[in-house]
Amino acid sequence: MSGIVALVGNPRSGSKTLAGAVEAAETLGRRLGHTDAPDLIDLSALGPQLLAVLPSPAVEVALELVAGADLVVVASPTYKGTYTGLLKAFLDRLRPDALAGTVALPLLVMGDPRHALAVEVHLRPLLVELGAFVPTPGLALVESDLLRLAEVLDGWYDRVIPQLGAAAQATPATR
Repeated sequence: MSGIVALVGNPRSGSKTLAGAVEAAETLGRRLGHTDAPDLIDLSALGPQLLAVLPSPAVEVALELVAGADLVVVASPTYKGTYTGLLKAFLDRLRPDALAGTVALPLLVMGDPRHALAVEVHLRPLLVELGAFVPTPGLALVESDLLRLAEVLDGWYDRVIPQLGAAAQATPATR
């Protein structure tokens, strides 16, 4: 794997979602033997540009980073039982199959565990539609899980990492 990107769809800068996504991407990178820090795309900083009529160089760079990543952690808080409109607006700008050859790991932060299925029911299908390989399960983090994030991530990675190895062997590189 070469590039790891953490894509954060929280409209608030400095959010818990941002912290969780960065830690997830860094930890996964270390477990996969990746030495570089992941690239970070914080959509809270790009929101006004993302919705502007004229193209934005910063948005175009972010789209290229995501489309060129080998692995992208796609994180959002849970709003109304799904991901944010900000994340959707960004992902809608990607070309069809932009994530072909990319592993995408969905991560939702929620206040109530009753929203846990939103990762699999809403975010995962969007990433698959864009061509990504999305191992299961996605990561549903209740806000209280953020206090013990390293432990939660360890359990999740133990289930996901074997799928990443299998995907790398089964899928020829498309980039």
